[in-house]
Amino acid sequence: MKIHHIGIATNGVDDASETWRDLLGLHADHCEDVPGQKVRVCMLPVGDSRFELLEPMSPDSPISKFLDKRGGGLHHVAVSVEDIQTALRDLKAKGTRLIDEEPRAGAGGCLVAFIHPSSTGGVLLELVQDPQS
Repeated sequence: MKIHHIGIATNGVDDASETWRDLLGLHADHCEDVPGQKVRVCMLPVGDSRFELLEPMSPDSPISKFLDKRGGGLHHVAVSVEDIQTALRDLKAKGTRLIDEEPRAGAGGCLVAFIHPSSTGGVLLELVQDPQS
């Protein structure tokens, strides 16, 4: 298991990308709209992981609600799993509170599912299965 990415909520991925470029020399290698999650994402590689910048596409986006309540900043930590269905089944059997009982489409063709922060000590956790898995 490894850290897949760290999600960062922002009001604008373009401005945030410039900030990370100016601070650390990071460059977005992939940006896309994820309509099912009502967000625009940009991925900035950092070693074997990446920062995922998240911009809301509509006022009812979960990211928009997050920004209204908490402002910009750390939104979630994502870990790679080989089989997201098995991971969700195992977590549910342990009594873990799941936001997503079934995986959904994420950025880059990945399957994703979120674990409620009440089961992880206050951290929103995302499971990610890459398309080739």
